[in-house]
Amino acid sequence: MAFELDFSVAGVRRRRMLHASWDVRFEAVDPVREFTWHKYGRGFAGWYHSVTVRDHVGYESWLERDRLVLLDRDPQVTAIASQPFWLHWHDGVRGRRHAPDYFVRLADGRARVVDVRAEDDMDEETRESFTATERACEAAGWEFAWVGRPDPVFMANIRWLSRYRRMRCGRPGAVADRLLDVFREPKGLWEGAGLVGDRLQVLPVLFHLLWSGSLGTDLVGGLMQTDSLVWTEGSG
Repeated sequence: MAFELDFSVAGVRRRRMLHASWDVRFEAVDPVREFTWHKYGRGFAGWYHSVTVRDHVGYESWLERDRLVLLDRDPQVTAIASQPFWLHWHDGVRGRRHAPDYFVRLADGRARVVDVRAEDDMDEETRESFTATERACEAAGWEFAWVGRPDPVFMANIRWLSRYRRMRCGRPGAVADRLLDVFREPKGLWEGAGLVGDRLQVLPVLFHLLWSGSLGTDLVGGLMQTDSLVWTEGSG
């Protein structure tokens, strides 16, 4: 099966065979379609400010937004592009095309194409598109991942922590250092924050450290509470 890629770099649209596109930094391309939404439409498009990219990244649904937040928190992810290209192929009957949701560059240089769709929202045409995309990724030496709905409790906690994702929330550094020291022995969130100082100043730093993974807590067992057990990662 032959694949072509239709993509845009610095506003210039290009179309190449997949095997001739090895030199393109797809993590830095422009989206191939606009992020729009309609009052009575199914999707809900928007822009999310990624601390990984240090810029806004587009999404076309709440589910895509959630998956974008998770990519932004993943320490292995170094770059993210949304709607990076149109993949064109012929299925033997007609010409087909599909725009994957994200192109991701990882810290070790690997590339990953990510499609986001809930299992109960899949139809045959979508499955065929994902299968073709996976084949194209195999030919290009890229990883392919289809991801659905994340665990709702986990995602609710991550959405909360994402409010504190920006580096400024981790300052002052002295407060961050003190928090890491206080939580070397696991203790309740509220209690530990109070041992460091004024909670109005301390809690944003604490949440930033939970976002970054420097501090840990159970993000799956329930929504974070004042008595949630917090610990310094790697201290044990």
